[in-house]
Amino acid sequence: MIKNYVVEGMTCDACRASVEEEINEIPGTQGVDVDLETGRVAVTGEEISDELVARAVEAAGYRLQEQD
Repeated sequence: MIKNYVVEGMTCDACRASVEEEINEIPGTQGVDVDLETGRVAVTGEEISDELVARAVEAAGYRLQEQD
């Protein structure tokens, strides 16, 4: 399963690495793909929790953009 998110505030490779590292610590995560230009983050894994992704992004110093 792939879930897509938008993260606000990422501007550099260090930002990307920080977000990837935190999300990869979520149990069941198999991969993370971050696009700095759009802020989009695709998380691949089994039963990925939106709440856990939001917490991981916040732990990295960023936040998820509200989705409509």
